[in-house]
Amino acid sequence: MGTRGRYIVFVAKLKTLFVCRSCGAVQNRWLGKCPDCGTWDSLEEATHDPNSQKDPQAALVGAWAELAEPKGIDGEGGTGARARPMHEIGDDEANIERMSTGIHELDRVLGKSRAGGEATESAGVVPGSAVLVGGEPGIGKSTLLLQAAASLARRGTRVLYVTSEESASQVRQRAVRLGSQCEKELFLLSDTNLARIVEQARKVMPRVLVIDSIQMIYRSDVPAAPGSITQLRRCASELVYLAKKSGIAVMLVGHVTKDGQLAGPRLLEHLVDTVISFEGERYHQHRVVRAVKNRFGTTLEIGLFEMTGDGLREIPDSAGVSPVSGTEPRIGSVVCPVMTGSRCVLLEIQALTATGFLGAAKRKSSGLDSNRLAMLIAVLEQHAGLRLADRDIFASSVGGLKVVDPACDLALLLAIASAQMRKAIDPATCAIGEVGLGGEIRPASQIDARLLEAARLGFKRVVLARGKGVAAPKGVRVELVQVKNVDQAIEQLG
Repeated sequence: MGTRGRYIVFVAKLKTLFVCRSCGAVQNRWLGKCPDCGTWDSLEEATHDPNSQKDPQAALVGAWAELAEPKGIDGEGGTGARARPMHEIGDDEANIERMSTGIHELDRVLGKSRAGGEATESAGVVPGSAVLVGGEPGIGKSTLLLQAAASLARRGTRVLYVTSEESASQVRQRAVRLGSQCEKELFLLSDTNLARIVEQARKVMPRVLVIDSIQMIYRSDVPAAPGSITQLRRCASELVYLAKKSGIAVMLVGHVTKDGQLAGPRLLEHLVDTVISFEGERYHQHRVVRAVKNRFGTTLEIGLFEMTGDGLREIPDSAGVSPVSGTEPRIGSVVCPVMTGSRCVLLEIQALTATGFLGAAKRKSSGLDSNRLAMLIAVLEQHAGLRLADRDIFASSVGGLKVVDPACDLALLLAIASAQMRKAIDPATCAIGEVGLGGEIRPASQIDARLLEAARLGFKRVVLARGKGVAAPKGVRVELVQVKNVDQAIEQLG
């Protein structure tokens, strides 16, 4: 019997793997506890096709990467196959001019770099980088990225905005409300298939690619549902590969969990170059944008926005968050100039004391370090003679801004003492200083920048630590009240 007309088909055997839903680690067999992160009952079964390792997207991206403009991070159209000594890399490859989004507060968070080895600096998105934007639902992630995309397109930068959760007409209606629907260089695509997205990127050739959001993007050859760990890891790595090979800046929108952490494995944060967190109350008008991770800049800068009916509005001088000196003193309220990166924000710190129970007193804080609050309460009891063991104490920072600057210790201490003693500080007075466990007041850093900002907003007196050579900057009319310990600081109340 002949073999004519017969075909032999080799089918790849699917391999069963177990993936941890917490950290994304892959195990060959099921275990009750993940050996990498220690989470119990977190391994989920997944199938693996060996043919899926043959990446069709890699060949597609590599074919048109040399024609992509601008060049990749490695300066050779994204190839970079040969290892070279660092001294052979020219200035045109090491210094890459950033693309400004036109939104100064967002550019500040993304970072600055020197262009061409000169003194001039450029701020914004780095070509060929991957940026992950996270935040709670309704906080304004899509609004901010759509405004940034429209601003880039208005400046002549071609942008491809991919929406996976909305239709094209819905995005256009939002763009009409924001006044950004007529930009010729802004392209819109409503799709969830990664292969079609990459193909449209090849045809459009944008300099910036926005994916809103990564949780809905999927690969058809991966046997998993969109949003699963397998799809997230694979699609995110493909898009990062696209960014590095083609020089396109990719901006991804990520969902968050109930705890405010980015959903999915932490591998997403390790893959990208920059992780931006969108903070603020959903029903509050102020929004704070900060960089949790930034390979091309600092993570100390913050961006301040205000949510309006026409989108997000920048607050460059922090007038919407920073209090201005009023006319009436308020008990339990003290202002402190806080440094966040290179900017100074005048922040109002409030405290409230109420009758509690001895041994079960409450210590609650919002926007402030709870451990720092407990330490300052102990300092007040030990060195100022205030009885707070049976008092419930609540402290917060106005505006929703999280404070990590130790220079706000003195302001928080004075706010607690003011609430307890029912004595208010002069409304034109602010406080700067770190408090030690011995009750001493220590000087803060960057005092000149703090005094300049306080004087600009109308404050006349500043309570700060005593030190040699402490003086107001030239041209700044502000009275400096130097104190040595907690007792001298409390004397400023009333």
